[in-house]
Amino acid sequence: MKLYKLNLIITFLICVLCIGFFYNVFALNIDPVKVYFLAGDYKSAILEGEKLVAKSGDDSGLDELYYILALSYLKDGNYLRATDIFEIIINEFKDSKFKEESIIGLGDAYFFKGDYAKAESYYKDPINKKLKSKLLPLTYYKLSECAAKLGNSKEAEEYIAKLKKDYPLNLEMQSNKDLTTPDLIYTVQVGSFSKSINAKNLSEKLKKNGYAAYIIDLNDQGRKTYRVRIGKFTSRVEAVQVERKLSVEGYPTKIFP
Repeated sequence: MKLYKLNLIITFLICVLCIGFFYNVFALNIDPVKVYFLAGDYKSAILEGEKLVAKSGDDSGLDELYYILALSYLKDGNYLRATDIFEIIINEFKDSKFKEESIIGLGDAYFFKGDYAKAESYYKDPINKKLKSKLLPLTYYKLSECAAKLGNSKEAEEYIAKLKKDYPLNLEMQSNKDLTTPDLIYTVQVGSFSKSINAKNLSEKLKKNGYAAYIIDLNDQGRKTYRVRIGKFTSRVEAVQVERKLSVEGYPTKIFP
């Protein structure tokens, strides 16, 4: 009987060791990806993360890997790929603890692409669902930024007022006691180019004609564009006046935001 019990104990210990072995073999080690991300080396985080995704199955921690990978693409300016991965987390990992963060991440991707209306719809999701999320203070601030970009200054002020009233101890309020509505600046875009030399030539031409022209570099779905803009006006009326003058001179124009 003692020998039988001893065999049972040995068999149990072998099973435990086997389970531990296979768990260590198949569990994802995403620490290198985290290290690269925290160091700001987003390209290395993407490279390492994609390698892990390629050889992963139904591994534990896959949703966390996807989330860090999506953030890395977002930081690196590849908003299209970031959007795809955030949507994978939302649709395929329905119980993921990163689901709410991924919804906000989608909003950020569209915000950086300049689609403020789309960004706003994602930022509103936790509020519409009446979630008691730790992300709500950040969500209200992001909504104020969207409203400002869309020219809805009153709505932007309401979001900031809500933030100050309901979340006085949140990180934004603690780090900036004088938090106000994001400043709304208008500018007139005169051209968008894939080559910097073309943007430079137009900018120099506009400067010679007395315009305060400048160039901004943007990553649009992984592709770099060079946009020539004029002025940083505090009122839309000023921007419209300059835009009309440029249109008469034959330039294709667009006012931002």
